[in-house]
Parts: sequence; structure tokens; C-alpha cells
Amino acid sequence: MSISRPILDVSGLTKTIDSGTHRVEILRGIDFSVPTGQFVAIMGASGSGKSTLLGLLAGLDTPTSGRIVLDGEDITGLGEDTLAGVRGRKIGFVFQSYQLIPTLTAEENVLLPHELTGGRDGLGRARELLASVGLQERMNHYPIQLSGGEQQRVALARAFMVHPPILMADEPTGNLDSANGRHVLELLISLNRSEGTTLILVTHDRDLAAHADRVITLMDGRIASDELRTGTAA
Repeated sequence: MSISRPILDVSGLTKTIDSGTHRVEILRGIDFSVPTGQFVAIMGASGSGKSTLLGLLAGLDTPTSGRIVLDGEDITGLGEDTLAGVRGRKIGFVFQSYQLIPTLTAEENVLLPHELTGGRDGLGRARELLASVGLQERMNHYPIQLSGGEQQRVALARAFMVHPPILMADEPTGNLDSANGRHVLELLISLNRSEGTTLILVTHDRDLAAHADRVITLMDGRIASDELRTGTAA
């Protein structure tokens, strides 16, 4: 893939927590870049730093040092209000625990990112996305009326609502049975391809990671391996 610049560029990234009695180094100098449209799986044992890394990439936390350039914009030193605006425009995020608002219907949950960024007339897009994840008959249902697999599919549709250039997912199949997990993975890959969105996914699931273009494995806060699975440029 020929591109002029990476969609994501990470250099010298560290995260240290001072507990008062000692310092805990969670990330110890992470460097990598991701080209537009690539599907990257981040793997590693519990405590390796992968969820911390994803939170930093999404602007949900602040690194101790280093630099994150997202779609040409250095997000490392941005204030919270500016950072929230960047997240709203450029990042879709899928949580393991769905994070749907219980008082909103499926349709209203999907519409929410569009409305928060000041958009109008998003109803057609929301319904199209819900249909694409097989929930056209469930648009007016509340989260409590949906199964776990259905809630995660609503969360996927919501993450794609504002056409984000990059989507990040933290163990998106972790709370699902194998059948629903496979369905959600298929939807992620399908939406990744149809929308042209770069996908960065944290997972323990090797079967899921096998579908990625690239697998980055963390160990003790460092990149232990960076394996390209296809002809996509790293």
C-alpha cells in the first residue's frame, strides 16, 4: 500500500505510575507506525501494557513521555477539551463492556456521537449502520432488551457513526460466546473494509488476531514482536 504518511505514528512512548513507595513502568519506550486501512492486533499477557497502550492511542490517558501523532495531528500535549474534539472526529472506540446508555434506544445510542459533534440529519446513517450489523428490527429496543451480542453490534455501529479514520477496540469479543464473537469479528472486518477505516484491536484471542494484517505483541511494556501477516506496508 502506497501512502504519504501513516495514520498513526508512535515514538518513545512511556507510561509510569508513581505509587508513592515505588514507580511502576507500564510502557517502556514504544515505537511503531500504522498505515491507513491496516488491521492491527495488539497482543500480550495480562499486565503487558496492551490496554494501557490502547488508552493512550485513543487519547483516554496521558503518556509519561513520548509522542502520538494521529492522522497528522500531535495529540500528546493537547488539553482535554481539544482532545475530546479530536476523539469525536477521528476515533471510534469499542469497549469490551459495550458502554451503551441504558436510557437510549439502539438507534439513539448510534446517533449519539453524531449529535455530540454538532451533526444534523444523521438518522439515515444510523439506520444504515444498524441494518449492516443485522439490527434493523431492533432499532427501537433499549440495551436491557438486547442480548450481549446485539449490544456489542450496536456499539460497533455507534463507533462507525462519524466515519472515523481509525477505530480502536479493547477485547471486543471478550464478553461474548464463540458464535457471537465470530459474528462481531466478521462485522469488524467487513466494516473495516467497506468504510476504509484503520482498525487497532487489543485481544487475547489468537484466532481473532489471525485475521489481522499485522500482530504487535507486547511483553513487559515493550514490543516483543511486530509481525506483518499480509503484503500491507508496515
